[in-house]
Amino acid sequence: MELIKWSYSRRNHIKASFSSHPDTKIIFRRIRGFYFAYGMEWSDLDPSVKKEDLEQMELLLNRELGSEEEYLTRKSFKQE
Repeated sequence: MELIKWSYSRRNHIKASFSSHPDTKIIFRRIRGFYFAYGMEWSDLDPSVKKEDLEQMELLLNRELGSEEEYLTRKSFKQE
């Protein structure tokens, strides 16, 4: 999965699209310096978005925006 494009949509929100779901827009919200998936504009042309997909999308977006370290060291992050 790759991040295709992203853009700011309004204060503390970003819309992004990914190669695995190109017609679905994922909406991210900034919380404490990093971004979480907040919602989506799902397209019938794409497969359903699973929790694992959203986690990968969060990681890719935070990596792109330079907040990957904060995202990975957050309190709720569980390493396997």
